[in-house]
Amino acid sequence: MRSLFWRILASFWLAIALVAGLSILLGHILNQDAWILSRHPGLRNFPEQWTKTYENQSQGADPAQDMLEQLRRHYHIDTQVLNDSSESVVPGTFTRRAAALEQRQHNDERQLPWRRLTTEYVSPTSGETYLFIYRIPHPELDAWHRESLMWPLSALGIALVVLTLFSLLVTLSITRPLNQLRGAVHDLGQATYQQNSLARLSNRRDEFGVLATDFNLMGQRLQSLIGSQRQLLRDVSHELRSPLARLRIALALAERAEPEQREKLWPRLTRECDRLEALISEILALARLDAEHATAEPVDISVLLGSVRKDAQLSAPEQEVRIQAQPGLTVRGWPTMIERAVDNLVRNALRFNPVGKPVELQARLVGERVELSVRDHGPGAAEEHLAQLGEPFFRAPGQTAQGHGLGLAIARRAVERHGGRLLLGNHPAGGFIATLDVPLSPPTDV
Repeated sequence: MRSLFWRILASFWLAIALVAGLSILLGHILNQDAWILSRHPGLRNFPEQWTKTYENQSQGADPAQDMLEQLRRHYHIDTQVLNDSSESVVPGTFTRRAAALEQRQHNDERQLPWRRLTTEYVSPTSGETYLFIYRIPHPELDAWHRESLMWPLSALGIALVVLTLFSLLVTLSITRPLNQLRGAVHDLGQATYQQNSLARLSNRRDEFGVLATDFNLMGQRLQSLIGSQRQLLRDVSHELRSPLARLRIALALAERAEPEQREKLWPRLTRECDRLEALISEILALARLDAEHATAEPVDISVLLGSVRKDAQLSAPEQEVRIQAQPGLTVRGWPTMIERAVDNLVRNALRFNPVGKPVELQARLVGERVELSVRDHGPGAAEEHLAQLGEPFFRAPGQTAQGHGLGLAIARRAVERHGGRLLLGNHPAGGFIATLDVPLSPPTDV
């Protein structure tokens, strides 16, 4: 993954290094005598040329003196050349009055009307060492500085343009994805979010790509939850309408009936009220699974299965519940949720299991997960309906057993809260098997 962090860090480090380098270069240019000696058109290679002219004995010293005079006329630079004994080789162009002025003010060169530069040159032919002393007037030096500094200033301008481009690219690489994410958040709040709106952004291999991918998953999950909640409301309305209608009919009959017949209607009214209360209890249990915020804790699987079997035998004493569990199995989660899920699977199995055959309750460790399976020996379910089992209020066609289609939905919601899944299918040897695949620890403790 090409990290956005390293991209921004490298851009700013490059910009800082560029500005620092140019700043150091400009400071070197403004303050170093060597740069003036090597760049000034009158002083560049002057010692070498003068030495060759001076040491040419056939011409004498006059041509060397003429070179000093020519340097003074063209560039207003006074020059004095000394040998190893500090004696003037030629008369030079520096007047005695100027020399006396420099001698009096040598401690404060800023008060002099010129800048003093010196350089040594060793002749490759004679081996003699010559000391060249240049005195450049400040106005002449300032004028040359202004001309010679055009290219460093141009380089600085180019650096500023490059920095601007770097900043623009970095800013756009951050603000454009943020604007896309902001638009997606707005669409999600308005319930108009399209899952492919961040498809191009999610293809990026940096933090924004990861964020867009996670946001797409969140948007899909929220849309699925909103759709399921709407469907749940429609299903709840439909399921509540039937017992309420039966209650209304029974009450109307009771109002018109004779006292003897009215007494016979009371058990029917009580039974409908109990059904309605059971339905509302299951709906509330399904809703509480998403609102549970208790801290996860260790759950002993053997103890939990024993409690479920005890409750099952109290409700159906003619049925047998057989447990086969590995000892010492423990998961981290919410005990009430897991127990409610297993209990619903067992009660669902008891409704379809024939008398004389046990309901098999098994727990085993598979890698980092625990599988809790409940098997009955009933008729099983049609293959085309297996995918819909576990949806709220769905009941396979042809069922005669009582129920509202919420038991498997509650079990599925509970195991998904633990980061697991509910597996439903027909057993190869006959009957139906439901398996809770639960991780040893939920993704996050809330």
